[in-house]
Amino acid sequence: MSDRKIDPTTEKLATFQGAEVSPPKDEEHSEAEPVPEAIEPDHAMSPEEAEQARKSYLLKRFWISARGYWSRRGDRLAWPVSIGLLALIGLNVGFQYGINVWNREIFDAIEQRNASSVYYLGALFPPLVLGSVALVTIQVFVRMLIQRRWRSWLTKALIARWLANGRYYQLNLIGGDHQNPEARISEDMRIATESPVDFVSGVISAFLSASTFIFVLWTIGGALTLPVGGSLVTIPGFLVVAAVIYAFVTSGSIAYIARNFVQVSEVKNQVEAEFRYTLTRVRENGESIALLGGEEEERNDLDRTFQKVREQWRQLAHQYMRTTLVSHGSMLIAPVVPVLLCAPKFLDGSMSLGEVMQAASAFTIVQTAFGWLVDNYPRLADWNACARRVASLMMSLDGLERAETSDSLGRIARGEAADNTMLSLRDLSVSLGDGRAVVKETQVEIEPGERVLVAGESGSGKSTLVRAIAGLWPWGEGSVNFRANARLFMLPQKPYIPTGSLRRAVAYPQEADSWGTEEIGSALEKVGLGHLKGKIADEAPWDHTLSGGEKQRLAFARLLLNAPDIVVLDEATSALDDKSQDKIMETVINELPDVTILSVGHRAELEAFHSRKITLEKRDGGARLVSDVDLIPKKGNRMSISRMWGKRKDRH
Repeated sequence: MSDRKIDPTTEKLATFQGAEVSPPKDEEHSEAEPVPEAIEPDHAMSPEEAEQARKSYLLKRFWISARGYWSRRGDRLAWPVSIGLLALIGLNVGFQYGINVWNREIFDAIEQRNASSVYYLGALFPPLVLGSVALVTIQVFVRMLIQRRWRSWLTKALIARWLANGRYYQLNLIGGDHQNPEARISEDMRIATESPVDFVSGVISAFLSASTFIFVLWTIGGALTLPVGGSLVTIPGFLVVAAVIYAFVTSGSIAYIARNFVQVSEVKNQVEAEFRYTLTRVRENGESIALLGGEEEERNDLDRTFQKVREQWRQLAHQYMRTTLVSHGSMLIAPVVPVLLCAPKFLDGSMSLGEVMQAASAFTIVQTAFGWLVDNYPRLADWNACARRVASLMMSLDGLERAETSDSLGRIARGEAADNTMLSLRDLSVSLGDGRAVVKETQVEIEPGERVLVAGESGSGKSTLVRAIAGLWPWGEGSVNFRANARLFMLPQKPYIPTGSLRRAVAYPQEADSWGTEEIGSALEKVGLGHLKGKIADEAPWDHTLSGGEKQRLAFARLLLNAPDIVVLDEATSALDDKSQDKIMETVINELPDVTILSVGHRAELEAFHSRKITLEKRDGGARLVSDVDLIPKKGNRMSISRMWGKRKDRH
């Protein structure tokens, strides 16, 4: 890497579609703690142990970012709303206890045939129910408020990292478990943030309920004396002992039966994401598939992918069947057990009917609390799978962030060009993520107003060089330098057409109302899309409606509207015929006479619209610039690349 130090305020390049090359704002990080270093696999571990260590690390990685919601940089309402939820849970348990006591009183009054008490308790019941219902309703609102705001905060933070510095593009260039990031950011993130709130509130509610009503069972049930082998055996707090044993049996059974639930759920989520991705590709490439008649092959591919989904759902169904067997059986048996246990004491007169019913109600509540795992184990498994998928994407972004600041990996520096130079490449080498060079030691200076054509055979690294200039390809050595405050605009071979109105498509990446209707119409007219002037406000699937040539014309309309200082054309006229290409290039030169152009193209006809041509030649160890010639004689003392290299050799 070049030893020249780059001012950090000019290190960040403009966005891909067009923006000003200006000092970036400090990037906000949502994590409450520094991102941990990735754990390298221990060769002494078995494959199973290594996989388990990876899964544990993924959960840790998810929580490092997720808990930032409650940090100083998090949501200002996070703690007040969370504390409010805890208070509501406590109040609701209090109302449960009140209703439990009401059960004892009403049945005692009925047993004693005390009409006045029955009428009084009957009038007291509606306020208890209304209070409990109101608390539960408010509790649901507050719980979902936390889920909504937490998901929003974490999603925005992850999207910001994903979009920063072209990482959404760079993920396609590196290996790792980050396929289908859109599914991870949407569906997996939803489950990963909803379930923990449900789990925490459920655990706290279960703990408070169990603590409260175990005390009730201990107080009401007392001790039970049973004759065993000619002697009497006393069991203190027999109802509590029975509740604990019952819960241990049911929870232990579900934990054993559903021990593979997490793994099955994780694989199910992965194959579902792959199936969605396959469907998306068919939709996005519908025209090519239809023209080639590839429906049968696509159907076979979809069938193969969906077969994996069906197989995983079959395994998941078996897991649900087993857990339902235990949970439904527990639901039927739990209300009967305390009645049978209390029957001897009721029959000998030591326990009233009201106490029996209170014990039955308390026993059921305790079982519900203890059985929380039984009811939520499938959701816990699903959460594990989704949180790990989100964390896998976070890990890949972590790697890119580390690469951006690491000197050992080799990164292309960015800075400010000297003198009046618009763009300079200083000892620029572009390499793959594994260090292999694609373009080697490129040295170019481009002055304002120059129109430079980059030529070379296919595979010589022309498009890679363009990506490096745009800042999308970070790996390599040397530097890319722009004139201060220069506005860069990129025209790729396949222009991106966003959804919505034609106005938005032409104005992109600026806002739709950045230009008036007349300005947009004039730009469309100049690039040969005058027939669309009456449809500027129309919303339509323009990405599928416009032809390849029309999309490229639309991209040139964007160029005319933005009027940048420098534009990079990457095969931007490949879909146009020769006559249309000539007209478009003439329009750009006439409308933007001072713009600096850097073009990548194969057509020899493009030379007529450029003042200079540099040629890349593919070689072992990376492509190199082999010629730099003026297509139009130019005044001045610009030193060609060949002469610069010659002088450098003489110095050595």
